[in-house]
Amino acid sequence: MTNAPTAAEDPLRPPPSERSVPELLRFGVVNVDKPAGPSSHQLSAWVRDAINETLETLEPDGPRIDGVAHAGTLDPKVTGCLPTLTGTATRAAQVFLEGSKEYVTVLELHGPAPADFREVAAEFEGEIYQKPPRKSAVTRRLRTRTIHDLDVLELEERRALLRIGCESGTYVRKLCHDLGLAAGVGAHMGHLRRSATDPFDDSDLHTLQDLTDALAWTEEGDERLLRDVVRPAEDALVHLPSVTIAPSAARTVATGAAVYAPGVIDVDDGLVIDDGRINDRDAPLVVCYTPEGTAVCLGRFVGDPDAESGTVVSLERVLL
Repeated sequence: MTNAPTAAEDPLRPPPSERSVPELLRFGVVNVDKPAGPSSHQLSAWVRDAINETLETLEPDGPRIDGVAHAGTLDPKVTGCLPTLTGTATRAAQVFLEGSKEYVTVLELHGPAPADFREVAAEFEGEIYQKPPRKSAVTRRLRTRTIHDLDVLELEERRALLRIGCESGTYVRKLCHDLGLAAGVGAHMGHLRRSATDPFDDSDLHTLQDLTDALAWTEEGDERLLRDVVRPAEDALVHLPSVTIAPSAARTVATGAAVYAPGVIDVDDGLVIDDGRINDRDAPLVVCYTPEGTAVCLGRFVGDPDAESGTVVSLERVLL
């Protein structure tokens, strides 16, 4: 008979509210307020190095984090919401591709705004065609993106303040260019700030100085600020449908197994099987949790959780 794993061998991390500071730093998320100047890559390196310095102080013999992952690159001049996953949580970086983003930008018009400018802007809500700019890191092919909202907050003679809610992967610079063409005067993007990335927004942003201060206070024995700045990585997953699985099933997932029906305890109401097939065109990305709230994996919801056997969630990324 196989012995149950010891605490040291158990792959399941403690529930989010019970983690030590080192455990939090190794599986956390910081909603960084990116300043103008550094690239997203530079900022990520600073976050990684600062965390590793504190880990070295708190647990000299413990593991360091290999890196961090952010929620979509922002150009050096662009500011705002850059949620950053730390340590093992970098395995969940794909979740930021599943949600929406929101931006506030200054549109610099090349001539006086036409009288119907607000109506012209409203025409861009919905599905639009975009080709990535020449300087982008992706293949330049025509594709569609959805603009959920395009609000003209302020309008002067040759400037407009816009708030744009859009699908991940939308090029705001290209959108501004096309909006100027549609208005008949031409335009380019001025200052750009990202105000939200699902599930985060600008209501709880933290600067790099906030993070370094919190780490310094932690090294002095005061964890309160750090636990406000660095949150459990589960907070980056709340916008995804969830599946609750038994701890025994979670331990098999840690070895690379799929989630099978007998191990499923509960699923979100929105996850429905219709005549043996999922009701969405594509299998939705879901996150699996233990009953205590520990994230176990990301996967695709592909089977009936009420069945006696079979795969319910096909594995994509183990988060343990």
